[in-house]
Amino acid sequence: MQTQTPRTLASAASAAALVLLLAACGTEGGTAGAGSGSGSDTVSPDLPVAGTHWTIGAVTVDGRRSAAPDGARVEFGSDGRARGNSGCNTFGATVAVKGDTLTVSPQEITEMGCPGDRQRFETELVKAFTGPLKGKQKGDALTLTSADGRNGLELTAEADLPLRGTTWKIDGLISGDTASSLPAGSGDKARFVLGADGRVTGNLGCNNFAATARVEGKTLTIEGPAATTRMMCTSPQMQLETKLYELLDGPLTYRLDHRTLTLTNAAGEGLGAKAAAGTTGETSEGTGGTDGQEPPAPR
Repeated sequence: MQTQTPRTLASAASAAALVLLLAACGTEGGTAGAGSGSGSDTVSPDLPVAGTHWTIGAVTVDGRRSAAPDGARVEFGSDGRARGNSGCNTFGATVAVKGDTLTVSPQEITEMGCPGDRQRFETELVKAFTGPLKGKQKGDALTLTSADGRNGLELTAEADLPLRGTTWKIDGLISGDTASSLPAGSGDKARFVLGADGRVTGNLGCNNFAATARVEGKTLTIEGPAATTRMMCTSPQMQLETKLYELLDGPLTYRLDHRTLTLTNAAGEGLGAKAAAGTTGETSEGTGGTDGQEPPAPR
């Protein structure tokens, strides 16, 4: 995040006059050659990390490198904050960017119990992702290194995921301007994938479903009602399944943001979803994000 120090009008005018004077001096005796000691300094632009998403490949603490577990990632928002996951807990920090240096101030981290190896990595990540870190970007790779070179992170840019072929795990419901979590006890099976063949398959929280769908502009139209399997479900699962069955029928406006997706109907009712762990955007046809049940044939 670039900061600017306010200047008075008088100081700005003085600076402008000085620039003109130096320019005149430089042209009086001809053009100065490179390396002539003109003293012109350039200010390095800020590292363009705002709005980017990264997979954490490894961290180094006190010269010791540790590979990251699956799911370790960090994103830099345009609000001067970083948010991420250690492979176990989620974390947040404030980040000030000046030139090629990021100054990181950890703010919060959840406290879910982690297996031993992931807990060790998380501890090292917090140590490495703290304080002033010099950034160096080359292609899709970004390294952040402490001033003494003993601590650092190795990051790889995450590509935005496509609407089709990605397994979208449903994690919330939308009603107007209000977003809520899924009903307590409904589990985490609800998901879907839109195939390249125009077939949408998945799980409604208990039963698998299948339907045909088409995409036009920012509208995903599911030609329901969907065909479903007929397993017995718990009450919370059935509550969620009924809601999703009603939602996934007809035209839905979709909004895709990196690895999150929202679908809303004309009444403002909808769902939120995130790309399932390990998703690459190349989900095999036939799996449909289901839990092993055979997806029913669309009606």
